[in-house]
Amino acid sequence: QAQLAESGGGSAQAGESLKLSCVVSGFMPRRNFMAWFRQAPGKEREGVAAVYLGNDRAYYGDSVAGRFAIALDNGQRTVYLQMDSLKLEDTAMYYCVADLLTDYDYPLAPNAQYTYWGQGTSVTVSS
Repeated sequence: QAQLAESGGGSAQAGESLKLSCVVSGFMPRRNFMAWFRQAPGKEREGVAAVYLGNDRAYYGDSVAGRFAIALDNGQRTVYLQMDSLKLEDTAMYYCVADLLTDYDYPLAPNAQYTYWGQGTSVTVSS
């Protein structure tokens, strides 16, 4: 059973950068997508970025496109989320997820289902 462990969250001021990491441990029988989702207090879960492990194609949510970048490393066992030009509205709990169970065309859909979830790492952006 695979486990995901996020790190790198914290506090930043608007305009600054943070980099999140997610390390996969254990066996993952199906390797298709890894992604980052976030959820702010009182808001719906939002897909931030995803990467298809077959060809490293990246997908981004509209609110982060051009500011965030997802990347793989370590034989695809580590996924990063580079977050630049942070905004107040980026404040949320960020979750690393893996193994998409639903439509491969929409890895960041609000109702996308993933098998594996990390515990989350908190990001707070202040002015």
